[in-house]
Amino acid sequence: MATKILLVDDEREFRETLAKLLDRRDYDVLVAGDGSQALGLFLQGDVEAVILDMKMPGLHGIETLREIKRLDPAAEVIILTGHLVKSTEQEGLRLGAFAYLTKPCSFQELLETIEAALRRRRARMSGDHEPRSGAS
Repeated sequence: MATKILLVDDEREFRETLAKLLDRRDYDVLVAGDGSQALGLFLQGDVEAVILDMKMPGLHGIETLREIKRLDPAAEVIILTGHLVKSTEQEGLRLGAFAYLTKPCSFQELLETIEAALRRRRARMSGDHEPRSGAS
């Protein structure tokens, strides 16, 4: 079964393009255009990693992150945003985000971050511990 990733971004074109690229890498990609839609998809279960935009209409990325971590503390969330705000980065990492990446970022960098996040999740789920990424 393919690894399920939830991609949350309000920019439709970006979301669709990135979903296609991830799908070609054999990820099962769920897409959401806002935080509320993302939470609905997340509740369907089996999401191993979330790629989350910060600045969205309605439920902001920080609130979405907070709720995802409340629902599943082991969920790995990678913040991918076009708005570098140091206080938001610090808050996201404090709430348990795996990494904070800014757009534009290379697809390779994103893939490496996803793989690191998935390794950490799998280590946690098996009882091992892997160091935090700290990527930014």
